[in-house]
Amino acid sequence: MAVRELLKMGDERLLRVAQPVREFGTAELRALLQDMLDTMESAGGVGLAAPQIGVDLQMVIFGFERSERYPDAPAVPMTVLLNPVIEPLSDEEEDGWEGCLSVPGLRGLVPRFMRIRYCGFDLDGNVIEREVQGFHARVVQHECDHLIGRLYPTRIRDMAKFGFTEVLFPGVPVEED
Repeated sequence: MAVRELLKMGDERLLRVAQPVREFGTAELRALLQDMLDTMESAGGVGLAAPQIGVDLQMVIFGFERSERYPDAPAVPMTVLLNPVIEPLSDEEEDGWEGCLSVPGLRGLVPRFMRIRYCGFDLDGNVIEREVQGFHARVVQHECDHLIGRLYPTRIRDMAKFGFTEVLFPGVPVEED
């Protein structure tokens, strides 16, 4: 369908709490999904939240077989998740480097719960419930943060571990971040 403009940090629309999806399986929702997939693929991302393209809905997509941005990350199944709820399965956290399509050129070391259960709905309103860990859990938490108006830099505990990708990771192409 269309590659949409990605909102960037500083745009107040990224700070809003998204509204729940109330009708499933609609043509409008399917068109939004296609736009989100096209936009994510064009930008080389591993996930995207509707608020990142200016749509105030609780809808995220994520998944990949292989990612150039995160070459060591295991595959995550392609998922469309509406009205998600996340539950940590323990207090155990893990620090990991994150970037964001709405915060281009920067990376930060972000603590996230290692194991979570997430549930929500697919495009047609069918229930999705999974228990995941590691990078899969990180991606879900990162994308769902967008639905509550939160960007990853607000989760960084040590600002010495936040900076430009080209400085922190020399040799990693900036256009991939």
